[in-house]
Amino acid sequence: MTGTIDILLVDDHQLVRDGLRLRLDAIDGFRVVGEASNMPEALRVMERLAPRLVLTDLSMKGGSGVALTREIRQRHPAMHVLVLSMHNNAEYMAEARAAGASGYVLKDAPATEIIAAIHTILGGGAYFNEQVKQAAAVPVKSHAKDRSNYRQIEKLTPREQELLRDLANGLSNKQIAVLHGLSVRTVETHRMSIKRKLDIEGQAELIKFAVEFFSA
Repeated sequence: MTGTIDILLVDDHQLVRDGLRLRLDAIDGFRVVGEASNMPEALRVMERLAPRLVLTDLSMKGGSGVALTREIRQRHPAMHVLVLSMHNNAEYMAEARAAGASGYVLKDAPATEIIAAIHTILGGGAYFNEQVKQAAAVPVKSHAKDRSNYRQIEKLTPREQELLRDLANGLSNKQIAVLHGLSVRTVETHRMSIKRKLDIEGQAELIKFAVEFFSA
């Protein structure tokens, strides 16, 4: 692989994009040529800059990373997409792969793994996180039509509702803590409280509920 790798970052949180840019611009041969906060903006920037690789979040306002991946692959089959997500869930990874993503890496992965994924993808391979692949798909019940659970939202404090939205947008505990000036332990305590109030047991079920609720 030769030449500079032009990368487009897509995430609806500026803080996340800033962190990724710092990581990637420090790598020889990598160049972040643009950023976008949602799917329509990403498609406009993509057409203008024609990056070799799009690094996108999975859950965003204004269109999911899966939908964006599908659209990119339809318009530019040779353009690569790497999904960077907080969802350690085999089902989500399978959806991204089916849409045409060449890789799926967790947001809390070390920078070395993200770099390895990019090199693997642009070298003609695919990179799907081993931790996610080895995890059994967690059967979670759908809350899409369960209005009683939706009414439970009223039991959440404004802060808890805000954190639930952050979960839907794919942020990790550490990213949420930085965004709101909290400790990671405090964020974890809020998540436990949210699960208790919504009568949700598992982490995957909580994330699924958050994504469905804020996309409804």
